[in-house]
Amino acid sequence: MILALDLGANVGWAAWFGPNDTAHGTMVFKNSRFEGGGMRWLRFRQWLTEVAESHGPIEQVYFEEVRRHRGTDAAHAYGGFLAHLTAWCEKMEIPYQGKTVQAIKIHATGKGNANKAAVVAAVQARGFKVETEDEGDAVALMLLVTDKRKAA
Repeated sequence: MILALDLGANVGWAAWFGPNDTAHGTMVFKNSRFEGGGMRWLRFRQWLTEVAESHGPIEQVYFEEVRRHRGTDAAHAYGGFLAHLTAWCEKMEIPYQGKTVQAIKIHATGKGNANKAAVVAAVQARGFKVETEDEGDAVALMLLVTDKRKAA
């Protein structure tokens, strides 16, 4: 299985099990007001473990490599998710790799500056029913990786 992730408080995910065998969705990892700040990371790591146990083995993890954020909170959240993802992958001995936002958008839409709605539309045009922009980004990332595999 290949796992593609759009990291953030709402994690878009897409899993490729083989030709015509995929799954995708969005997981929400926001803290409630009654939780400590580290609970989202514990839930994220537990979710990764559950995915690996129920759908594994995971061959490789890909994530959207964001180099610029809209604000400080988004940057902190992304950094936290990335740190926990990479530590988890190292512990599980699963290779991981980032793909730039621009590369994902170019593959999905042909334009490196496409907006999220255009990415969602491109993914839907390929037959994927996505409900959130985060899910659309993860599916677009999965398609970038798997289309390149098919071409090789």
